[in-house]
Amino acid sequence: MHVFASFKFTSALKGFTHVYTGCFHFRPLATISTKILPNFTVKHSLKYFFTESPGAQSIPEFVAVAIVDDVQIGDSNSVREATPKKDWIKFFEDHPQHLEWYSLQSNESHHFFKATIETLRQRLNQTEGVHILQRMKGCEWDDETGYDQYGYDREDFLAYDLQTLTWIAPKPHAVLTKMRFDAHEHQFESNKNFLVYQCPDFLKEYLRYGKRFLQTAVLPSVSLLQKTPSSPVSCHATGFYPDRAVMFWRKDGVQLHEGVDLGEILLNNDGTFQMSIDLNVSSVTPEDWQRYDCVFQLSGVNEDMITKLDKTVVKTNREKPVDTVTFISAAVVVLTVTIITALAFVAYKKKKGEKSECGKY
Repeated sequence: MHVFASFKFTSALKGFTHVYTGCFHFRPLATISTKILPNFTVKHSLKYFFTESPGAQSIPEFVAVAIVDDVQIGDSNSVREATPKKDWIKFFEDHPQHLEWYSLQSNESHHFFKATIETLRQRLNQTEGVHILQRMKGCEWDDETGYDQYGYDREDFLAYDLQTLTWIAPKPHAVLTKMRFDAHEHQFESNKNFLVYQCPDFLKEYLRYGKRFLQTAVLPSVSLLQKTPSSPVSCHATGFYPDRAVMFWRKDGVQLHEGVDLGEILLNNDGTFQMSIDLNVSSVTPEDWQRYDCVFQLSGVNEDMITKLDKTVVKTNREKPVDTVTFISAAVVVLTVTIITALAFVAYKKKKGEKSECGKY
């Protein structure tokens, strides 16, 4: 993931497991939608993220980001116009209407978000502190999976229902805003047309242009780690790209859901990702270790990476115990060499002494 700013926000928009580090930290927590939101099996997506945070220190109060298949293609903020990323400059030069549309969306969202935050502050009697309003909208490759969601102060606020063409309000303080949004009927058809038709068309254009650098999957290195003999064994994968990955433990070929602890997908400094999943081995007998394996799956890659649970390949920081047999064998060898050396020295001295005696005559 491209990093273009040094600040983070945690979003309340729910349903996505991806973590975006850059203009803001976007990590939704649960799902609000009548559609199945993007997951590991989805190959291509176009997402727009808008964040307003008036009063925040040292960062623009408004930031917008466009992302295709987890690759940032452009961004804008309250102090800078929409700017494409390096790999996408030529596309936007050849298709200026895309940049114009993105700039218009960003400018309108900035003013709308600012006014909405002020309305919500008054409604909720909020007088101090930084408040964050976010919107995520986008689509998948098909013409049915579109989503449009709002979050306010790290909580779900509104979600657009494509089937009923209405807004869903998960919180009581969002009901009034839902009613106001629902009153603008002309916006519903516009939203639907964008999510169902325009957005997928945009996505297909972006994929045709960016296929050289969008569809490159990088496999990780996978290791088994353990702190102490009684600690869980961690299956750790690092260096993979993109971050649409799944990892799990199996026993006899069946995925385990108990006795395992799946960690988050984290961003590495080089733009790749890492993740791990722990397996509790306290009740696993030595004979049964061979029945377990760790499976890593990466979007766009057909074959799984499978790592057998094997004590001989587990990496640990603890000192290895000294092998008694090896120690005794080494001691015997050293003792034997010492005795042979001593006998040879005695024989040499004795022979030398005999020669000296002969020299007297």
